[in-house]
Amino acid sequence: MSQENAPAVETALTPEEQVARMKRDWDARAAENARYWVATERFEWTDEQWWDSGRQTVREEILTDMTNICQGMDPKKMRVLEIGCGAGRITRALAETFGLVYAVDISSEMVAQARHGLRDVPNAFVFENNGRDLSVLGDTPVDFAFSMIVFQHIPSREVIESYVRDVHRLLRPGGLFKFQVQGDPTIETTPEDTWLGVPFSDEDAVALAERCGFEPRHRHGAGEQYFWLWFFKK
Repeated sequence: MSQENAPAVETALTPEEQVARMKRDWDARAAENARYWVATERFEWTDEQWWDSGRQTVREEILTDMTNICQGMDPKKMRVLEIGCGAGRITRALAETFGLVYAVDISSEMVAQARHGLRDVPNAFVFENNGRDLSVLGDTPVDFAFSMIVFQHIPSREVIESYVRDVHRLLRPGGLFKFQVQGDPTIETTPEDTWLGVPFSDEDAVALAERCGFEPRHRHGAGEQYFWLWFFKK
């Protein structure tokens, strides 16, 4: 068989290569239409619709769960971390509820738009991170961490676990990391895909929590696209 007719050999991407691909793709999406790629139910968003949609998410996923999130703390005295803030849709609503919000995103384009959109929100701070950990925040302690429609796009279990471990590093003892992963095992994914992330079974989620020092106290949506996890720091 000639060399030019030989079958192509697939090589797995390293986590570093996957992170570089994620940054490239999300910068491109943000430059094209950041709001659409963050929330695809609309192609065009007015400012009012955009910020109200973030408030709706906080009403549904945060305000209904304040016992687990606050654990008796005054929310206005709490420091909150948001992973994958995009253009700041949920960040603003979090800042309206909590004392301080630290938000990170891999995309410099998304970060620029979030900072512009949140320029009138003095208690929200947006950082461009490296796409796999929270080293950009140093040793900043947080009382609650949140991530939605972010990990479901990450094609690497190693990258997701790196994030979870670093949340554990910053989160106060007993604090909650509430986040959502891809839970549908029927969705086919590849290491190159930065839209459809790797799926997690319920067993995968429990094992992840235990490896990273969390108690997986609540889980909802196993087997579905939106698989919610409540990881409490031991």
